[in-house]
Amino acid sequence: MSDEYIIEEAFEIAWNVLDRAGELGDRECAVAFLSNKIIGMVNRGEKRRLLLTNQAIDAYRQQKPKLLLVS
Repeated sequence: MSDEYIIEEAFEIAWNVLDRAGELGDRECAVAFLSNKIIGMVNRGEKRRLLLTNQAIDAYRQQKPKLLLVS
């Protein structure tokens, strides 16, 4: 499997999970963030699609600002 194929699959899965959960904010920022995260991990040698996907999702969720509810 080529790196491009692994990156595309991991990105697509991460995108679909976040989209279905209603967690995608600005789509252009989400594309850049997820792509950079996944490509960075692949460049460091990671090839396991599920790990790439889960770490990208976790990182995206952590970087999103949390809403503060005030009554």
